[in-house]
Amino acid sequence: MTEDEKRKGRKEWCGHMWHRDKLDAIGWAAFFIWGALVMLADATKFSANFDWWNGWGVFFTGVGVIVIIGTIIRLFTPHYKRSPVGGFIFGFVLLAIGLGGWDWVWPLAFFVIAVTILVSVFKRRR
Repeated sequence: MTEDEKRKGRKEWCGHMWHRDKLDAIGWAAFFIWGALVMLADATKFSANFDWWNGWGVFFTGVGVIVIIGTIIRLFTPHYKRSPVGGFIFGFVLLAIGLGGWDWVWPLAFFVIAVTILVSVFKRRR
């Protein structure tokens, strides 16, 4: 393989989605940082200080919040703008999984998902 072919291969690799969409890269980094913090809290027994702590629940709730925040940023940033429906649905499903011990969470998540879908259907396309 020539040096030019190697450079071209690296250039294509650098053209990966994270170089085109920095918000996705930030979201993935936040996902892994949050996961590491939750695992660290469990490993160091820091979580034992809280009666309400459920590692998976805390993890999914945090990831849901990260996804929803990213989707809201996409709504108000023209450079990153795209349809928010999938992001909101995914974020609220993750929140519902994380907070799932409460009977009101799933109905609320379903309601928010339905409203998001309806808004996207009836919203005027520009």
